[in-house]
Amino acid sequence: MQPRKHRIWQLAAAIALPLALSHCTADGKFNTEAAIGIGMGALQAGTLSEDQVKQAASLSAQEMDSKSTVASANSPYTQRLQRLTSGLASASGLNLNFKVYETRELNAFAMADGTVRVYSGLMDVMPDDQILAVIGHEIGHVKLKHSYKQLKETLLTDTAFKAVGSVGGNIGALTQGELGKLAESAINARFSQKDELEADAFSVRTLAKMGKNPIAMRNAILTLKQHVGDNSSFLSSHPSNDARIANIDEAIRKLGAAK
Repeated sequence: MQPRKHRIWQLAAAIALPLALSHCTADGKFNTEAAIGIGMGALQAGTLSEDQVKQAASLSAQEMDSKSTVASANSPYTQRLQRLTSGLASASGLNLNFKVYETRELNAFAMADGTVRVYSGLMDVMPDDQILAVIGHEIGHVKLKHSYKQLKETLLTDTAFKAVGSVGGNIGALTQGELGKLAESAINARFSQKDELEADAFSVRTLAKMGKNPIAMRNAILTLKQHVGDNSSFLSSHPSNDARIANIDEAIRKLGAAK
């Protein structure tokens, strides 16, 4: 039997060979930059913890806040949001923070650290229960770690963030521009259909726990469809409206069956 250390080196070589070959150019020459990218990804994967991903989310949220028009504490938007989210700050064991961006766009987003931002344009066209439904959906992305997984993938695969790996996963090394890019990736997130349907169902359950009618999640989709068609970021990155509504109806049916 071969010594354990020798077997480990053999295994490492077996893994490294196809990786190296996969980064040869068409004429058979070795592509050094591509190979370094693989090594960097391996370093990041080994050093980037969940806490560091959340730290990146927090820093990028601060960067986005500084570049956005955040509703003041005495704004009717802020006061309304505070009323709607009363008791939600630690919902589902999370540490959530809520703010309103004053913009005509109809959207909302959440980040891995529990950042939740709601656009005033959305609040202008929706009643309270529908706003709460959208917030519940965004909280679902955080609780189910959809936001975390997407941000981590961005940090590990986007060449703009290779520096994170080169300094051992030091999130503090990210520049303002890089943090802004991370925030933009959260705002324009493209989750899988499975993730979106799970977040809708999470919102349905959240509404029910709060004593609200879970049909509000269904109505929120219809309201957005009525005002902006499929041009809302909240809708355009999601499964078809029919698929979402069918999924919401099924989640509501399960709630009734469980009683």
